Amino acid sequence: MTVATPYGSPQRHQIRLDAGHTLACYEWGRPEDPALLLVHATGFHGRCWDQVVASLPTGFRVFAYDMRGHGASDQTESYGWDEFGSDLIELFDLLELDAAIVVGHSMGGHCAAQLAAHRPERVRALLLIDPVIFEPSAYPENRHRMFASVDEHPVARRRSHWESWTAMRDQLVAKGFYGLWDPRVLDDYCRYGSRPLADGTGVTLACQPRVEASIYLGNTESDVHALLENIQAPTVVLRAPPRDPEAEPVMDFSKSPTWPALAEQIATAEDVLLEHLTHFIPMQAPELVAGYISAAQRTSAVPRVAEER
Repeated sequence: MTVATPYGSPQRHQIRLDAGHTLACYEWGRPEDPALLLVHATGFHGRCWDQVVASLPTGFRVFAYDMRGHGASDQTESYGWDEFGSDLIELFDLLELDAAIVVGHSMGGHCAAQLAAHRPERVRALLLIDPVIFEPSAYPENRHRMFASVDEHPVARRRSHWESWTAMRDQLVAKGFYGLWDPRVLDDYCRYGSRPLADGTGVTLACQPRVEASIYLGNTESDVHALLENIQAPTVVLRAPPRDPEAEPVMDFSKSPTWPALAEQIATAEDVLLEHLTHFIPMQAPELVAGYISAAQRTSAVPRVAEER
């Protein structure tokens, strides 16, 4: 089952990269329309953008994809943040996108910044949604590496098997931040973020807990600050309220991991603080995100739009 949008159901492509692994890529719209590329967060997948796509007006050619180790893409042996960025740049080139609006959430925002810096002439506008880009001093100090090993990370021990994707949804909706999401997005996350078990006894997470934990452990291994001056596209940084800088770093998804001064480092950027939302902005407010994307198409910039509450 897919979400009914003005674009119809997405086409799914399997795109093989030079490194040898294959990424699942989803496409809506017409080839002649302006390109929009959506980049998801750690532990999620490309179909988490379905409700954003459903909220867009017609007139876009939309691409979303599953990063390595996520969704319907291949598992690999390595999950470095530079590698995720390189995958995105190669995918962008293989799709032959030009004058594209690029949107990235969380780690996807980190990767989208890499793309916009390496392909500045081909990115029309950039929307960074609570990107995991810390203050510069965090990288040499490795300050936000929360645990010494994958096995110590609590995400590595999260539940990963259910009788069905609906059972997964019913269990998650009662837990913390999932209950704040638009219910349609939670359905999409569970439906497309799980895979049938080989023995037919239920489903398992497409992004396995140890994979997700290993990605979190690498969050200070790729410093993009030296690249930010290369970004030319009109940019907006959407942020939830920041975490307490004096507190011990924890996985507090009610707050933003983004360096509050990030937008000041990009000559074309605007900073927008969304006081009423958590780190999961696209999951809580897909229509708001779609509004920023639509504004970028109309103006070649990303002006402030009315916030949803």
